[in-house]
Amino acid sequence: MLTGSCLCGAVTWRLAETPDHATACNCTACRRYGSLWGYGYENEDLFVDGPSGNYVRGDKELAFHFCNTCGCLTYWRGVEPGPDGRRRMAVNLRLAEPEAVADVKIKHFDGLDTWRTVEREATCVADMWY
Repeated sequence: MLTGSCLCGAVTWRLAETPDHATACNCTACRRYGSLWGYGYENEDLFVDGPSGNYVRGDKELAFHFCNTCGCLTYWRGVEPGPDGRRRMAVNLRLAEPEAVADVKIKHFDGLDTWRTVEREATCVADMWY
């Protein structure tokens, strides 16, 4: 199990397993937030707890959640469930302890133009810290 929390600890999350990759997206929101996303489905393999505010932008498909106290971006959540009734979510892996995610590989996603994964030399979360 992988866990994370905002700076003050008011909002926490847990993933059933450490993901095999984190997504670094360059869309207008993610590049400003500087987040690294790990994905799951609400109350299946991804669980969040604590009060959060949210911001819904653009196409109104995602709500970006942040801690009301310290302001950390903690996760995004699909505004509506998918066709299968499940709600997609992603947590900000930068909120996990460094040693827990250091070796998680990074996938670069072009959410700004092509909406596709961009092949790059393999990097891991630890490479993004410096």
